[in-house]
Amino acid sequence: MQNILLSKRLLAIARHIPENTYFADIGADHAYLACYLCLRDPFTKGIASDVNEGPLMSAKKNVEKYNLENRISVRLGDGLSVLKDDQIDTLIISGMGGALMKDILEEGKNKLSSVKRIVLQPNIGEELVRSWLINNEFAIVDEEILEENEKIYEIIVADRIHKDEQNLTKKQLYFGPLLLQRRTEIFIKKWVNRKIFIEKVIKQMKRSKNIDESKLTTFKTQLHWIKEVLKDEKN
Repeated sequence: MQNILLSKRLLAIARHIPENTYFADIGADHAYLACYLCLRDPFTKGIASDVNEGPLMSAKKNVEKYNLENRISVRLGDGLSVLKDDQIDTLIISGMGGALMKDILEEGKNKLSSVKRIVLQPNIGEELVRSWLINNEFAIVDEEILEENEKIYEIIVADRIHKDEQNLTKKQLYFGPLLLQRRTEIFIKKWVNRKIFIEKVIKQMKRSKNIDESKLTTFKTQLHWIKEVLKDEKN
């Protein structure tokens, strides 16, 4: 395979993409991941899209560089609007906030009928996409947490199920059901840092003249969950 140096984050995403698949990478940036997947497996093909013309031009150049024009369609567009009558098997969305991901999935869910696997890497708001997945006939089958360049990333892998939704508690949606079970060193590091952040936010909110009681209650609940998880880790 021709050499493509992917970041640790993109390599982790690639591990969850099956071979012999037709994928769409939404927000593909320079299409490094798309090229890697197609070079890795001669039966894989895909769509690499971006909403910005600059990265899209870079994507086209990379696709041409690796002679993959007949297997990767580079498209300009917003969210899942780039999918026409494409019967993709796998959907990849990475490097954006969970709220935006949820909006993209919700607005384009009529284009997901053929999708068997969704791989997401939200930068924040992971619980929002987990909630969307389990309410839309997808079950979370794997999760990863990793650190690269002093940033911590979560990867969520979900497969389609044709039965009742996966039952997860709000706490499981917040931490990730599988990440919560595994409790790796990076997982603990993330939530130690998050605990410190939330404690500061709560202190600042309490000093405010107009306290948003709903938000304060949410932060207090999250802090309670984090303390429980970290306490369990020490025991």
